[in-house]
Amino acid sequence: MNGVFEAIIGAHPMESVRPITLLISSYLLVVLIAPMRISAQQGTMQTAVSQINELMQAHATAGDFSGAVLVARDGHILYQHAFGYANLEWRIPNDLQTKFEIGSMTKQFTALLVLQFVNEGKIKLDGHLSDYLPYYRRNTGNRVTVSQLLSHTSGIPNFISAPGFLEGPASRTEYSVKNFAQKYCGGDLEFAPGTRFNYSNSGYFLLGAILEQVSGNPYEQLLKERIFNPLGMNDSGYAHNDTLIPHRAAGYERSGNSLKNARFYDMSIPFAAGALYSTVADLLSWDQALYGDRLLPANLRDLLFKPNLDNYGFGWGILIPKPGSPYAGETVLMHGGAIFGFQSVIERIPKYRELIVLLDNTDSPKLLEIALEIRRALSDNH
Repeated sequence: MNGVFEAIIGAHPMESVRPITLLISSYLLVVLIAPMRISAQQGTMQTAVSQINELMQAHATAGDFSGAVLVARDGHILYQHAFGYANLEWRIPNDLQTKFEIGSMTKQFTALLVLQFVNEGKIKLDGHLSDYLPYYRRNTGNRVTVSQLLSHTSGIPNFISAPGFLEGPASRTEYSVKNFAQKYCGGDLEFAPGTRFNYSNSGYFLLGAILEQVSGNPYEQLLKERIFNPLGMNDSGYAHNDTLIPHRAAGYERSGNSLKNARFYDMSIPFAAGALYSTVADLLSWDQALYGDRLLPANLRDLLFKPNLDNYGFGWGILIPKPGSPYAGETVLMHGGAIFGFQSVIERIPKYRELIVLLDNTDSPKLLEIALEIRRALSDNH
């Protein structure tokens, strides 16, 4: 600031009093107001954090949440905490390094991989399923596009909706990608492709099959090389049943008022639709990467969040809260995940670069409700 003062004083000695006075006054105003603004922002932020902690403690005490939560704004962690047990039988607590299966949150990673191959000219969004999977039934594959698989508008039936599939031996059997695609993802179309939305794990399984067919590499390897390693997501991966994964949480299901060990589900089945595990910290790294073009050019990255039928993009749901709800009229990008013994939710509010991640190693039905309460605490304290 001295150089500025000297320049003014040296120019016109008689006329310099008013500029100096104005400049000093303005400077003092900034000096006084800036800390007040920072203090006010810190105050509202602390209020939000206190409210979030209070509601999380209440839900954990009520048995509604057992897992890890992270809330961030502009890449900075506002709140993170772990509740409950990673292993109930040994009474080993969850912590912030605990790895949770994330179920259908896997789809956002699959979608980004597909768009990377689109960017490289190896997959076309308007290309047909049969263009990439020669073993898939052609009378269906010739009608369904990659874009329709990504947006759940393909009409291919959801394999988990097949009567008895989850309850019977089919869900406990290991399959090759080709075998499962042919046996359980090849049913007759439920509607003309592109005309309706119907959430289908089969579609994302087939996207994983396409990625492997086009690249010649396993889906798991593609994830590591193209997403996890570049972003330093060292605590994320494919949740194989037989692999020893340090800090992996056990999953639990509700039985009346108590919990029991989750049913066995062979992880060859969820594949590119739901087989990943992660941590809250890794998902913060993922969130931040989605604001830049490190993984994908902006024009393709934005397709992840462009609404198609039923406000579903590619691997992401697009929520526009109604009047009276937190962030009414704003865009909330979100997805949930549910797999035996685990529930997960991720919500991103791009306007404020806010992130909510909830990872639970029970089948709690409360996660969306909890996420809404956290969103309200954030919205009320800007």
